[in-house]
Amino acid sequence: MAASPSRRVSTGERLNTAETTGKLQQILAQRGLRLTKQRRVILQVMDTAEQHLDVDQILARAQKIDSGVHLVTVYRTIDLLKKQGLIDELDLLHLRGDRHYYESHGPRDHIHVACLRCGKVREFESRLYEQLKEQIARDFDMKVTISRTEVGGYCGACLAADPSLAAPSKTAPHSASADDREHTRSH
Repeated sequence: MAASPSRRVSTGERLNTAETTGKLQQILAQRGLRLTKQRRVILQVMDTAEQHLDVDQILARAQKIDSGVHLVTVYRTIDLLKKQGLIDELDLLHLRGDRHYYESHGPRDHIHVACLRCGKVREFESRLYEQLKEQIARDFDMKVTISRTEVGGYCGACLAADPSLAAPSKTAPHSASADDREHTRSH
């Protein structure tokens, strides 16, 4: 599937790279927030990450740069970034247990697409997703400030390795009736 302005699929795990995000340190400085040496290292790790990182991964990468970085500082920095609206906390379908992963905001929201067999997570963005959020904002008379969507299935490599994964599931998908849809819309 070719990339286009209306729909892009990542070639790796992250769609947004340091070129499109990577501004955490700059934004915090502009907002007048304290930037200690350890915090700068953590921000550098997050700014350059090309995959979703959990706390342990952030700590390990930060300690390669500065062995004085402590776990408590990682947690405090993540909490600060979440409160400032600069990063998202994700569970990624709990594919790797109950860990939470963090990513900085990119220019557009995206959908996380995860393989339930190998655990690979990719990102997908589409104008249709943007239109859906706009419709939700109109239908519910609200300003959408955050959206998180995750889709799970089996990637092409896993389907090729185990064709039984392509077999239809035992339970048929439930099609919502007009009454169900209206009930959902009214709440």
